[in-house]
Amino acid sequence: MEISALTIEGVREGLRRRAFSATELATEALRFAEAENPKTNAYLRFCPERALEAAGRVDEKIARGEDTGPLGGVPVAVKDVIVTKGLRTTCGSKLLANYIPPYDATAVQRLEAAGGVILGKANCDEFAMGSSNENSAFGPVRNPAALDRVPGGSSGGSAAITAQGTAVVALGSDTGGSVRQPASFCGVVGVTPTYGRVSRYGLVAFASSLDHIGPFGRCVRDAATLLGVIAGRDELDATSAEAPVPDYTAQLDGNVRGLRIGLPREYFNGLASETGDLIQAGVETLKKLGCQVKEISLPATDYAIACYYIICTAEASSNLARYDGVRYTFRSASSGALSDMYRNTRGEGFGAECKRRIMLGTYVLSAGYYDAYYLKAQKVRTLIARDFTNAFAEVDAIVTPVSPFPAFKLGEKLDDPLQMYLSDIYTITGDLAGIPCMSVPCGRTAAGLPVGMQILANHFDEARMFRLADAFERSYR
Repeated sequence: MEISALTIEGVREGLRRRAFSATELATEALRFAEAENPKTNAYLRFCPERALEAAGRVDEKIARGEDTGPLGGVPVAVKDVIVTKGLRTTCGSKLLANYIPPYDATAVQRLEAAGGVILGKANCDEFAMGSSNENSAFGPVRNPAALDRVPGGSSGGSAAITAQGTAVVALGSDTGGSVRQPASFCGVVGVTPTYGRVSRYGLVAFASSLDHIGPFGRCVRDAATLLGVIAGRDELDATSAEAPVPDYTAQLDGNVRGLRIGLPREYFNGLASETGDLIQAGVETLKKLGCQVKEISLPATDYAIACYYIICTAEASSNLARYDGVRYTFRSASSGALSDMYRNTRGEGFGAECKRRIMLGTYVLSAGYYDAYYLKAQKVRTLIARDFTNAFAEVDAIVTPVSPFPAFKLGEKLDDPLQMYLSDIYTITGDLAGIPCMSVPCGRTAAGLPVGMQILANHFDEARMFRLADAFERSYR
């Protein structure tokens, strides 16, 4: 049983042939994950009792001849900003170091209802704020492809777990590229679905109009399967969409001949040479598959970084106001007067990046600056979304880099927030527009560092996006 090489179909086939039981698989997966975790610090905690209980239910269904579900027996990891009943959910922060949620996120409920076996919670940047997974209060995550490098963030733990093979698939969250960028850095598939495609109920809020839950997999088919499980309308989330969820895997036939692919010129300026060469090689592969490639323009792209960091910090300032030491968070021991409790709890509990974003967000929402910054950023967001609407009138999908560079060294950008923010330059536009986008591996640099190619599609057109990514993956591999 080679845990690190298993796919969802491999698990199904193994259970079908009685090569192993779901309980045996869960036991071995937990042993392997616990043994490998010291290398990367990708898991914050394991939940063996929950995992074995879920695996036992799958074995009981097999014994009765019942359908085990699309994820029957599949080991899964869940990012620690997605709440899990009875299992600590810390958001990578000291403030929630001992918080045990009384309920499961909708995505977690659907995952387990489909037979998934949750092994544990994945490390992440504090409150999902970061691009390197160095902002966790519980230590940074290391990239399995190069242990002296970052895995990307903020879902670096989920990406590293998937790449390391200590779970078959994983759940992450994406606000400005936090699924796609770590997927690119670690050499796995990462998907940001259309905003509203997956319920945010139980996802601890960072920036509510930008947050998504998305899947990681080592192949496109696995990521598509996991998205199909967690997607769909949820009465507990007013922003979840009524749009029907198709069978994504049924359309993975390898045929993409005639698809029109757009290459936005704004995304290919200033690329690091090796990254640019690999993306161009990926585009050539798409041409050989019969795709029609044309250059397009997304003119508002130049304003995306400023727009994103005004909107996301404003929403973060509002969402994180609840962490004050009064209710379910850590409380400073130096809590004399009420004002001291607020100040000291937040000062001791939040890390530097959270403080930076809260202060910036409070500033742009303050009297006299709201119109100058926040309102203007929302207008620019409309222009960015309009750019994509116009582009998809001409093309079926858009292909871009995920990041200007491959995974950088731990500590390299930690003291330069602006350079860190620029690592998201190619991913934030998809979140601002609310469209589906994903990263699929397209090669490695001379130093062996993975590089991902980004595919963007129109709203709720994940099926076409997966079909293109799957055809590319087949040809690439």
